[in-house]
Amino acid sequence: MSSVELDDITVNYSLHGSGPPVVLLHGLAEDHRSWDGVADRLRGFTVYALDLRGHGQTTAGEGTGTLTQLSGDLDAFLRSVTGPAAVVGYSLGGTIGLRAATEPDTLISHLIAIATSSVVGSAAAEFFAGRIAQLEAGDTSGFAAGLRDDTAAQIVTPSDVDAVTARRLDAIGDGSGYINAARAMIGIRSEPLNPLLEHVGIPVDIIGASDDVFCPRRASDIIVEGVTGSRYHEIAGAGHLISVDQPDAYGTLIARLLGERQSA
Repeated sequence: MSSVELDDITVNYSLHGSGPPVVLLHGLAEDHRSWDGVADRLRGFTVYALDLRGHGQTTAGEGTGTLTQLSGDLDAFLRSVTGPAAVVGYSLGGTIGLRAATEPDTLISHLIAIATSSVVGSAAAEFFAGRIAQLEAGDTSGFAAGLRDDTAAQIVTPSDVDAVTARRLDAIGDGSGYINAARAMIGIRSEPLNPLLEHVGIPVDIIGASDDVFCPRRASDIIVEGVTGSRYHEIAGAGHLISVDQPDAYGTLIARLLGERQSA
């Protein structure tokens, strides 16, 4: 593992391989380990798998609860560590990548946004608010039980839900990063990314899952409609946690898309 000081946080990341740089951004309640099954397939690239602010071993700093701050963390990492790079973001990570890609001076050369939303509805905002309330009240057992239910609902294949949940709880740690990121997602309820998507001027690929009830096909369609030239791809037999349901198809598709854009 490696780390770098960026503004008010110390960012933890794994690094392996050689070739053009690819930065991997995990989802809420995850850390760099969620990419283990994908990173091994990205031969020919230098792969950086980050722990986002307050997740895994990355410190929480002074969180503002905004997507602007989280996308600024990504921009700082690109400018300090990798230079121009492809970015692969899952769920929260995809939303961060989209926000960063709207900046005219972005260093993202190609974005793959997976199971990603550019706007949050009222039900999702209430969901995030409920989880935040549990953590702030110190209801760790209630939060853990809720996360297990969330995890089970995000998986459609036979899996060890308890093991996946335990890994996610470990990634959350004291919960400060989860609270900060969940607040950022609530924020795009009132300030959706949709009006900004026309400013994305880099190649964008969108990946969805056939059975994702947390981020359904319509969420991907909105992004494809808003980003000129973007492409949609779907993984069959997967819920929101694609890396658990279909790790082989997931890693193979990401590797193919990166390779296509690299050789274009």
